[in-house]
Amino acid sequence: MYRSHTCGELRIEAKETEVTLAGWVQKSRDLGGMTFIDLRDRYGITQLAFNLEVNKELCLKARGLGREFVIQVEGKVVERESKNKKMLTGEVEINVSALTVLNSAKTPPFTIENDTDGGEDIRMKYRYLDLRRNPLQDKIRLRHQVGIQTRSYLNDIGFYEIETPYLIKSTPEGARDFVVPSRMNENEFYALPQSPQTFKQLLMISGFDKYFQIVKCFRDEDLRADRQPEFTQIDCEMSFVDREDVLNTFEGLTKHLFSKIRNVELPDFPRIDYDDALENYGIDKPDVRFEMKIKNLADVAKNKGFQVFDAAEFVGGICAKGCATYTRKQLDGLTEWVKRPQIGAKGLVYVKCNEDGTFKSSVDKFFDQEALKAWAEKMDAKPGDLLLVLSGEKDAALKQLGELRLEMGNRLELRDPNVFKPLWVINFPLVEKDDETGHWHAMHHPFTSPNPEDEHLMATDPGAVRANAYDMVINGVEVGGGSIRIHDKSLQQKMFDLLGFTPKEAADQFGFLMNAFEYGAPPHGGVAFGFDRLCALMGGTDSIRDYIAFPKNNSGRDVMIDAPSLLSKEQLEDLKISTVKE
Repeated sequence: MYRSHTCGELRIEAKETEVTLAGWVQKSRDLGGMTFIDLRDRYGITQLAFNLEVNKELCLKARGLGREFVIQVEGKVVERESKNKKMLTGEVEINVSALTVLNSAKTPPFTIENDTDGGEDIRMKYRYLDLRRNPLQDKIRLRHQVGIQTRSYLNDIGFYEIETPYLIKSTPEGARDFVVPSRMNENEFYALPQSPQTFKQLLMISGFDKYFQIVKCFRDEDLRADRQPEFTQIDCEMSFVDREDVLNTFEGLTKHLFSKIRNVELPDFPRIDYDDALENYGIDKPDVRFEMKIKNLADVAKNKGFQVFDAAEFVGGICAKGCATYTRKQLDGLTEWVKRPQIGAKGLVYVKCNEDGTFKSSVDKFFDQEALKAWAEKMDAKPGDLLLVLSGEKDAALKQLGELRLEMGNRLELRDPNVFKPLWVINFPLVEKDDETGHWHAMHHPFTSPNPEDEHLMATDPGAVRANAYDMVINGVEVGGGSIRIHDKSLQQKMFDLLGFTPKEAADQFGFLMNAFEYGAPPHGGVAFGFDRLCALMGGTDSIRDYIAFPKNNSGRDVMIDAPSLLSKEQLEDLKISTVKE
């Protein structure tokens, strides 16, 4: 028996008990005649005590241990003289009577502590060491709990967990596929799934009624903090449902997860139209933890002789409460912030609403006090507030204001990670036009059903057709999305025609699904949650990386195992793949 107890288990009630512990040496302290070692495992830390006078040989052996040595000790639980209230085991220590070194260890390249001295690159290279630290252990434990609670909840309401294939057919829709050569089928390739979309629809046609899967998906796209080339979805589908059935089901799942894991009771999720989200927040995944809505100022700011506004399609702004005290340096900093390439604004107009009821702006030459007062009234501003105004092409200006709104939310500390404000965004456009090619592309995917009342517009005004689709947004993070699917072959053919698929292309890529529709497809719809993203949100952080045991870096590389890597000439020949790189 390597251990009778874990390193996070012992309390004062265990005093005088003989125990066996095993774990890693966290740190060692030599204090004259005593040596103390913190022994760590997944469950916590227990202090070990070695007395030089009682057992010199054992104490000297303990002093020879390095950090991260794996050891086993036997001894008696005693009450500590100097208690540590910050540790769960801080009232006791072990008077060690026997010590066995199970494995020695090189000195790690960074400290295995909550606040490590290791940079991100070195911690990614030695990920197995980084994972020993409590913050990462806590995040992986949270991920485990989200998975367990998801399975429990969905099982209780009649869902089956069903696996779908990883080696599938490549399609040009969506992001780039990762492809896998087939040795037995020369010059042909599998693709790794970007989602199990068509398979879960086929499962509905198969009569399973309620399906889910916590599934790995793959997209060959540029990376950022909330994206990885391989990621995990909670993928779900239901038969004989409309939009409200789906929203209520997965709103229930989300409330369950937050209640069980974060002890947070979420309110009912409001529904926001896509167009309203853009008009009020400048983004289709609004953070509603704070107000600061975008206001359209065109009727009070245009045609006043200020050419920048007069020539603009749109003039709008936000009201930052209590920020009229901003200095010129702070305002210049905000101006430079919106002019960054990532935001793309040409400049920023500000108006200070002074406490005495007057106004001071960066456009005083063009707008008098009455005009600025009209702006303030339009934006519900009070004395002490600051108005921030942008103009330009409408879509671009709204997006810029949306980014500025989030930045001000950060600067004013209005985006509390421990406050959760969920909502559903509904009534997305079904399709969007590529300005360069003039072709229509599916806003979500080609199997999304149009709203029934808009179906007649597909041939005459595709841009006006709303999708029977929905996104779940929490704190400005899109944690899931889905739609009611097309289940009628003729409507699916209309969608393919709208997207520019030739009959042959549609048959080659999706013929199996179209054929299945001919055998009685039920009305169905579903949703897919970003599992990694949901875990990060519940953990109160932006990056999904720490919630994945072995993630990739920003270049899509696993620097720990050095992947991707070159294949040998023999392997390539076996796959009938030639390469110019020797």
